[in-house]
Amino acid sequence: MHRVVGVRFKKAGKIYYFSPGEIDIEEGEYVIVETARGIEFGKVVIGVKEVHENDVVMPLKSVLRIATEKDKLIVTENREEAQKAFEVCIEKIAIHELDMKLVDVEYTFDRNKILFYFTADGRIDFRELVKDLASIFRTRIELRQIGVRDEAKMLGGIGPCGRMLCCSTFLGDFEPVSIKMAKDQNLSLNPTKISGLCGRLMCCLKYENDLYETAKKDLPDINQEMKTSYGRGKVVGLNMLERLVQIEIFESNRVIEFTLDELIEEGAITTEATK
Repeated sequence: MHRVVGVRFKKAGKIYYFSPGEIDIEEGEYVIVETARGIEFGKVVIGVKEVHENDVVMPLKSVLRIATEKDKLIVTENREEAQKAFEVCIEKIAIHELDMKLVDVEYTFDRNKILFYFTADGRIDFRELVKDLASIFRTRIELRQIGVRDEAKMLGGIGPCGRMLCCSTFLGDFEPVSIKMAKDQNLSLNPTKISGLCGRLMCCLKYENDLYETAKKDLPDINQEMKTSYGRGKVVGLNMLERLVQIEIFESNRVIEFTLDELIEEGAITTEATK
């Protein structure tokens, strides 16, 4: 077992684990840590706990110290300098006539590197742009192409629900979302109804998906025929959350709604519905 703390470097960013060593660290504190890209400033979002070696990437980097007020001032200055670098990069992109959209600029805490995040439809030859930026800022330059979901996470915004985007407020990682999830939840398959600001399927389709999958296993299939107390019919509709089954009776053409328990008690299900 290893003692670790969970640290985030951005709001709703991915959580990384570090060894606290002998430092007494509490959740909510800001720390200076050693990362693969240099010295960084982050916030402790998971206090000291013990985890199995298989649950973390070894070897663990260490927390160097609790952040001081001077460290926080450096972070503020870095953000101001990053905004200036953003404006310079926009000008250089226009000069080089590159088909790319600059999304964000970030300095590492120790200013050993500037990261420029951008989106583009294809591959971009930005070698000349990097040379120009390096000559201006005289530090290591990294241009990183990101996807549209990452862009939405960085920029934020208001979703179709009227609330701030989940990805920019609390989702640490993107989980796979499929059109099957929308079908299982009986949602409209109109792309404008189930897509977020990024143009991809909304992340919230995943939230209740497990519940719908469990409910689906207990309910019959659409168009499945069965015998009821009102006569034979076929399933024409399902309410998975309330476990209701709508059956169209062949003889009367009436659609009658049953609870799943009613169908089981009546022995109405003549084929295996509880798959």
